[in-house]
Amino acid sequence: MSRNKITFKTEKEYKDAVKIANEFSNRYAADLYGVHPRTIRKWKAKYSNQIIEDDFEVEEYSTGEEPIGELIENRIKKFRLKKRAYSDQQLINIKINVDGAIGIAHFGDPHIDDDGTNIAELLQHANLVSNTEGLFAGNIGDNQNNWIGRLARLYGEQSTSSKESWRLTEHFITSVNWLYLVGGNHDAWSGSGDPLEWIVSQRNGVFNNNGVRLNLIFPNKKEVRINARHTFAGHSMWNTAHGLSKAVQMGWRDHILTAGHTHVSGYQVLKDPASGLVSHAIRIASYKEIDRYAAEKGLPDANIFKCPVTIIDPRFEDDDPRLVTTVFDPFEGAEYLQWKRSKNG
Repeated sequence: MSRNKITFKTEKEYKDAVKIANEFSNRYAADLYGVHPRTIRKWKAKYSNQIIEDDFEVEEYSTGEEPIGELIENRIKKFRLKKRAYSDQQLINIKINVDGAIGIAHFGDPHIDDDGTNIAELLQHANLVSNTEGLFAGNIGDNQNNWIGRLARLYGEQSTSSKESWRLTEHFITSVNWLYLVGGNHDAWSGSGDPLEWIVSQRNGVFNNNGVRLNLIFPNKKEVRINARHTFAGHSMWNTAHGLSKAVQMGWRDHILTAGHTHVSGYQVLKDPASGLVSHAIRIASYKEIDRYAAEKGLPDANIFKCPVTIIDPRFEDDDPRLVTTVFDPFEGAEYLQWKRSKNG
């Protein structure tokens, strides 16, 4: 395959090409100018006052590599796509088409395939969400153990096989119309070919392995922000919600922040003195109630709630404690939501 030849008009242009070849390489200059490296050598011989006598000549041939100009252009396009995705995901708008108050049931780490998981309670809560008007759901990750690498040996310590784990996970994920779903560290172990991402793509919610930040826009134009991650940086032996409350104090002005990962419960309410915005920082425990790792490390039982419900009443302002109400039991939360909706319907 022949290359696109460049015809220079002045010796300076040839010398510029030779200068680039000397500074970098013949191959680089050849790709840049769309000629064969042998042509660069000839230019160098002529304009560097060097005589190169070859015993044989090689016909021009393709290296199978795209010219440097096209490579650079493709990298520019990739960056633009990456930057746009990064910008868009900083805050994703979600239009709420339900009048009045709504609720969000935030599911802690499910670990649905683990023998120590209360799967009956997990599925009861999923069924509750599906059958309660105005109640949505969020998921902060680690939907199954998903053992890989050296941890794959742990499948020998649970009665659920890898295939059965994915069947349970798919059943659970598709039983709820998630407002948001975060991939936890166990979920992320699947890598780029994550089946969970494909399963969630068939639903209507937002999925991301790192975390999601949503802006709920209600029919009355009220906006409420949710910042959900599998975990937030920062730990404290005195405050199980420390990582989330730290995020608030460091500048995240969101109404609701949720996280899991550590299988403990924690809750803190904070107020921004400048704007008056009230933030609810919620660390959610796990449905995995019996944990061999916790037993080995002698970790205390701090599992108080695993599916709290935040009730959002869009009639109130950011500094009003009635805007967001946190109820730690999902059945109580569903009842309170129904009362709110009947009262204000």
